[in-house]
Amino acid sequence: MRAMILDEPGRPLALRTVPNPEPGRGELRVRVLACGVCRTDLHLVDGELSDPKLPVIPGHQIVGEVEALGPEASRFAVGDRVGVPWLGGSCGACVYCREGRENLCDDARFTGYQIDGGYAERAVADERFCLPLPASAAPRAFAPLLCAGLIGFRAYRIAGEAKRLGFYGFGASAHLLAQLARYEGRIVYAFTRPGDEAGQRFARACGAAWAGGSDEAPPAPLDAAIVFAPVGALVPEALSRVRKGGAVVCAGIHMSPIPSFDYALLWPERRVQGVANLTRADGAAYLPRARAAGVAAATAPYPLESANAALDDLRAGRLQGAAVLEPGGSGFRVA
Repeated sequence: MRAMILDEPGRPLALRTVPNPEPGRGELRVRVLACGVCRTDLHLVDGELSDPKLPVIPGHQIVGEVEALGPEASRFAVGDRVGVPWLGGSCGACVYCREGRENLCDDARFTGYQIDGGYAERAVADERFCLPLPASAAPRAFAPLLCAGLIGFRAYRIAGEAKRLGFYGFGASAHLLAQLARYEGRIVYAFTRPGDEAGQRFARACGAAWAGGSDEAPPAPLDAAIVFAPVGALVPEALSRVRKGGAVVCAGIHMSPIPSFDYALLWPERRVQGVANLTRADGAAYLPRARAAGVAAATAPYPLESANAALDDLRAGRLQGAAVLEPGGSGFRVA
């Protein structure tokens, strides 16, 4: 099969032909129909995540078709459509796993990081951590929901019952969550890079009631804010826009340093909280709600061999929505 491989962080991915992976006990081999390009992949390639398996095939927003079953794999049948997300395994026995917080397991393993992922024509995954998808699920449109959607949803639930939600950074996660939040009666305020008028128009088209620069004040105090952009300086900015008792939720896996700020921002019982990974329960809860809300991903397709171009476009902020690799597709590069 063809695969895009990271040999060393800081270097471009290399296109190679490698043997098809063989599923082990309890595993599936899937034919990759589409794989979303996530900012986490960019952090991995740029060397901002520690201790990846090297060489590694990135990619953890995989929509695939089951092609082969390993020994004792019985949850799916050949031909089934499945989603392979970021969380690829956990110990199942630690206090976190027993509490339903397998996302915090010290022995958790992650797709496209410690396990070869979906920047390839085929991938192997633990069937227990795969998500069943309807046969009608369009691969390109569905792939971003498997991380951008799920991580946004986890941040959304952590934010609580906030009526007025601020989203700092309006990319793959935010554009999906804005649609769900609007459907569920929330009011979304979108904050983009200052002067990004195209991004602000996109946010309004996705359901934001207001969109402006990250240096602007929203028209009303926020009940909670979710920081999607990996920019630590946005945390005190968001705190200053959240009402007393409100929350700022940081949804990325990596963020630049958060600058010091005056304690007066926290004293009125505001809080800052991170979001670590996701759980299988998040997938079970999110996908039906996303379908009910009619959540639709704005996507830019790329052929597998253009993975580096997709990462470059993400790095440069040229995307609206999500890039998706299609191993069998023609794709295009966003200008």
